[in-house]
Amino acid sequence: MGYKAHFRVWRGAADGELQDYTVEVNEGEVVLDIVHRLQATQAPDMAVRWNCKAGKCGSCSAEINGRPRLLCMTRMSTFTEDETITITPMRTFPLIKDLVTDVSYNYTKAREVPAFTPPADLEPGEYRMQQVDVQRSQEFRKCIECFLCQDTCHVIRDHEDNKEAFSGPRFLLRVAELEMHPLDEARDRPEQARGDHGLGMCNITKCCSEVCPENIHITDNALIPLKERVADTRYDPILRFFRKKKD
Repeated sequence: MGYKAHFRVWRGAADGELQDYTVEVNEGEVVLDIVHRLQATQAPDMAVRWNCKAGKCGSCSAEINGRPRLLCMTRMSTFTEDETITITPMRTFPLIKDLVTDVSYNYTKAREVPAFTPPADLEPGEYRMQQVDVQRSQEFRKCIECFLCQDTCHVIRDHEDNKEAFSGPRFLLRVAELEMHPLDEARDRPEQARGDHGLGMCNITKCCSEVCPENIHITDNALIPLKERVADTRYDPILRFFRKKKD
């Protein structure tokens, strides 16, 4: 049996405002269902980005009651019937309209990560890895690029001027994946993480891991190990001695 719920949804561009709606909710629905019902019945011009409605495309990222979430994976049953549910766009990125933001910053940062570089003497089909290495990178490959981790990261969320120097957890995750790949021969990925991607600006609060819909342990399994590798290659006195000797 359905019920009427109270929603507050951001409408307009940066100078817009929250508007109130009362809309029917049925059993088993998610927040994206409600947004679609609003479009069909009360707000036909409401802008929202979505695609698969199955939690795998990462398109419908927004903030629900201030927390970065996927609209299609947030069940209405998690809220009480008398609760006011507020839906706003991701705060970290420039607002286009309503719930749609400009996430091109992320694609710029993606292009700055050097691609996987396999051994020159191996042909496709000749790559061999131990199962433990396959399993380690498999967690990182679950990323659906919803950019919720980027949205919640306070380094760029609260400091717009950090965006040029800091790539954010999603792309430091990618650097960590490649650095841990036993067949990747690109040099100095830890140094790239430190210098080009601003790894030192991350203070491992784990907020990125907390909002990841794929439950990737971004901080514990990627960012902290990457920081440890930076410390080893850059500050270990023995490695520094051999590096200077080589130079």
